Amino acid sequence: MLVIPDVRGLHQYYKDLADRFAEVGVDSVAIDFFARTADTEDRGEKFEFMPHVGKTTPETLQADFAAAAAYLRSPEGGQARSLFSVGFCFGGAISYLQATTGLGYAGVIGFYGWPLGLKRWQDRPRPIDAAPQFKAPALSIYGGADEGIPEADRTAFAAALKKANVTHEEHVYPGAPHSFFDRKYEEFKDASADAWKHVQSFVRRHTT
Repeated sequence: MLVIPDVRGLHQYYKDLADRFAEVGVDSVAIDFFARTADTEDRGEKFEFMPHVGKTTPETLQADFAAAAAYLRSPEGGQARSLFSVGFCFGGAISYLQATTGLGYAGVIGFYGWPLGLKRWQDRPRPIDAAPQFKAPALSIYGGADEGIPEADRTAFAAALKKANVTHEEHVYPGAPHSFFDRKYEEFKDASADAWKHVQSFVRRHTT
């Protein structure tokens, strides 16, 4: 499993999530978006991540993902038979786009992953536009109260994937906001626990 963080980068939460995957038998690598540009490894609450977001490029990010995939498939990384990605927010959109690459994913997972892209990053590819190029099934997890990803956007993305004959599973949690699974887990424990079950089920069903 490639764990692709939200816009904060490799926050401690995502390191813990990689460990959480390991605890259920899924070898994982968490990606640090900003290792090339930040002069510290600290991604805590005081880390100013926004100046680094604009310095990321699709090419350097993909180089990181390719390296992580190679590691997971190596003896040292667990010799993974099936490769998955999971991403959150900014990373959720990136996770969707992994399905269009040549890395041979068995499935991609997006938590509130901006299917129509973010207005502030119009130069970034939009998952909905890439739907015809998807080579792997997708799992979408959304908060029903996420004002940034309204029902119309979710519906449009699902329709695009269906038109492209992409296997797509979607779960929406009424009342849950953006980032409910990572930043607001304590407030939305039930939704987060259910989402975690769906992630594990998706991985089991698509592992070969």
